[in-house]
Amino acid sequence: MSVLAITGATGFVGSAVLNEALKQGHTVRALARREQAPRAGVEWVRGDLSDTAALAALVQGADAVVHVAGLTNTPDPAQFEVANVTGTANVIAAMKEAGARRLVFVSSLSARKPELSAYGASKAQAEALVEASKLDWTTVRPPAVYGPRDIDMLDLFRAAKWGVVPLPPGGATSIIHADDLAALLVSLAATSAAPTRHQTYEPDDGREGGWSHKELAAAIGRAMGRRVVFAPHLPRKVLDAAAAADRRMRGSKAKLTADRVGYMAHPNWVARFDRKPPPALWQPRIAGEEGLKATAEWYKREGWV
Repeated sequence: MSVLAITGATGFVGSAVLNEALKQGHTVRALARREQAPRAGVEWVRGDLSDTAALAALVQGADAVVHVAGLTNTPDPAQFEVANVTGTANVIAAMKEAGARRLVFVSSLSARKPELSAYGASKAQAEALVEASKLDWTTVRPPAVYGPRDIDMLDLFRAAKWGVVPLPPGGATSIIHADDLAALLVSLAATSAAPTRHQTYEPDDGREGGWSHKELAAAIGRAMGRRVVFAPHLPRKVLDAAAAADRRMRGSKAKLTADRVGYMAHPNWVARFDRKPPPALWQPRIAGEEGLKATAEWYKREGWV
């Protein structure tokens, strides 16, 4: 099997990728900011995306690099460029220096509309760097990723417990379970098939046309064993005010930032059918209703909701 180097391996998506890589029999070299407990099949490399020595050690001799690490939310939009653009440039430079060729880059659907948010703009810039790198790259733009341990959709489950789920303006979105996304990323890293090179994929849970916001709210309610009786679409002005209030209450830990409102208010975050990964390589295994229910059960067991 292969030696896979993973950035962001201690995060929500990255930890799922690490588990999947081990499950498929690969050896993993994983970047981590803090000391980690020993784990069979894993070589931990202490450092971050700004640490050139750590990145050099991470990618040396790797058959493929899965670049998951990145900043998804911050009250300081300037930090997106530091983490997502400069960080990706550093990974590419380390790979070139080491002679590593295969790169699987985790981007975001928000890169389709970089004008809407600093986060989306940073991911679009990172994609451009990857495409210009002359590496054997594949880019994956996940939609909303959910599953056990996720904190981004947690507040929706908590709200559904009371039968109320506030929504952004009307629209639709795709979703994908973290384990399904991980299976795709590892499959891409492990294959050298030419058709996957220099491609950008938009995976989802297999639901054609995605989920309308109200459909998703109702499904989360069912997962929590509750009927959602109130799911109002909040206008952009209300979301902006809520973001300001969240910043006052939670400071740097605010989840609803002004930048996040920028892309939340966009009506279409549905994965494009013409950018689906090759079905012979990967297909989603976890349907939305099933995955949301299992996620809700995990939240309940862990006391998160």
